[in-house]
Amino acid sequence: MSDTWITALYPLTGYLSGTIPTGLLIGLALGVDIRTKGSGNIGATNVARVIGKKWGIITLVADVLKGFLPVLAAMLATDALRHGQAVVAATGLAAVSGHCFSVFLRFKGGKGVATAVGVFLAICPLSVAGAFLVFFGAMKKWGIVSIASLLSALAVPVLIHFACPGMEQELMAWAIAGVIWFKHSDNIRRIMAGTEKSFRDKG
Repeated sequence: MSDTWITALYPLTGYLSGTIPTGLLIGLALGVDIRTKGSGNIGATNVARVIGKKWGIITLVADVLKGFLPVLAAMLATDALRHGQAVVAATGLAAVSGHCFSVFLRFKGGKGVATAVGVFLAICPLSVAGAFLVFFGAMKKWGIVSIASLLSALAVPVLIHFACPGMEQELMAWAIAGVIWFKHSDNIRRIMAGTEKSFRDKG
């Protein structure tokens, strides 16, 4: 396979992997359109709140794999290529973008956090470990998933800079953080207004 095909194939595969609306499919299989319940988001947090924690965990794992598997495949396939790191970074950003802007959902989707975890697990596991510490610290203080997610998204690029430095993955991490913050716009407004719900809240 030529370098040109590889350069195009893996980001495309990453995007298509990301577009799979796991939470929506699980909900529909159980007779619930998750888009009409709770926050209306198709991610694991809303699935857990509306359908149950077991299904939320299943959604979380599946969404993580949507980022992890295509990036791992790109890493293995492009290891010897001069521009391999750029292909891997593009694949990771594409996977998160696919989750957030799915072609199957009229370019709507989830918030991108779980899929981003999968991407960074493949590229820099230490950054994920550090981000989890930030996440759980924020949850302990505020008990609000969106705040913890936003802070973790900002922490990852900084952690990558020190743990797994490289221009391509650092730029990708900042771009993914930007996508996550953009997708949390409504949450940010509710946080500022003091009306954002805790994970333990119902509905």
